[in-house]
Amino acid sequence: MKIAIASGKGGTGKTTVSTNLSAFLAENQSVVLTDLDVEEPNSGLFLSGKLIHAEDKFKVIPEWKKEDCTLCGKCQEVCNFNAVMKLGKMIMVFPELCHGCYACSELCPTNALPMIPKKMGELKHYKLSNIDFIESKLIIGEEQAVPLIKQTIQYVDKNFSNDAIKIFDSPPGTSCPVIEATKGADLVLLVTEPTLFGLNDLKLAVETMNILNKKMGVIINRFGLGDQNVEKYCKENNIEIVAKIPNMRKIAELYSSGKLIYSEIEEVKKEFEKIKDFIFKNNPEESK
Repeated sequence: MKIAIASGKGGTGKTTVSTNLSAFLAENQSVVLTDLDVEEPNSGLFLSGKLIHAEDKFKVIPEWKKEDCTLCGKCQEVCNFNAVMKLGKMIMVFPELCHGCYACSELCPTNALPMIPKKMGELKHYKLSNIDFIESKLIIGEEQAVPLIKQTIQYVDKNFSNDAIKIFDSPPGTSCPVIEATKGADLVLLVTEPTLFGLNDLKLAVETMNILNKKMGVIINRFGLGDQNVEKYCKENNIEIVAKIPNMRKIAELYSSGKLIYSEIEEVKKEFEKIKDFIFKNNPEESK
């Protein structure tokens, strides 16, 4: 089962939920936690394990071979991302814009744009108790998160069976990285906070998940802060509120020290029990 932890905005508590839920479930079964917030992964701040695998990750971009080129302009014509342009008597390639779709290379009549690998980031696999923790991180200057997210999910799918509980700590927002991180999920848990900003971005996240036709539930973090508009919105739209993690100073103290919270605060542990029940209630294998 694949469970994506997402949100419409940053700072709502996705990583708090992801790490604590993984550790909570791992008390009774094996769990795979994958940090897909590849621009700034931080699940590793709360989980420490033994590094068992590391590898560089690459994307492919075209390289112009001047001696083979007839300057027909076909490459510029077929590139939807303006990553290849014909300027006078040369072809300019902009790696930061390239999505590695192969269109320019495959459709070049003289094979003047072969695709070459370019390092975009690193993947690391850690093992701790019942948790396999996978983390990927873009190198400095790399702008596109989607290719690395895609390859990281492929690594998880290749190395772990479909029977495993796979938790994906997704990037914030509702743009392409989030869609890539959640499109293969069986269930999406949207973490929000009871504020105007939290409600606004929750609405955007719900709209996105509806387009992807995803089962979802909402977790309200810092419950007791702000107002009740998030609860009202969820009720009006028939979205189940799975858990309410209270707004407590002790939680902030534990978090700032890099510690898990469910094992220290009984009220929080009860909320993670509710999340666990919701997950297994919506497990597609259980419903067969």
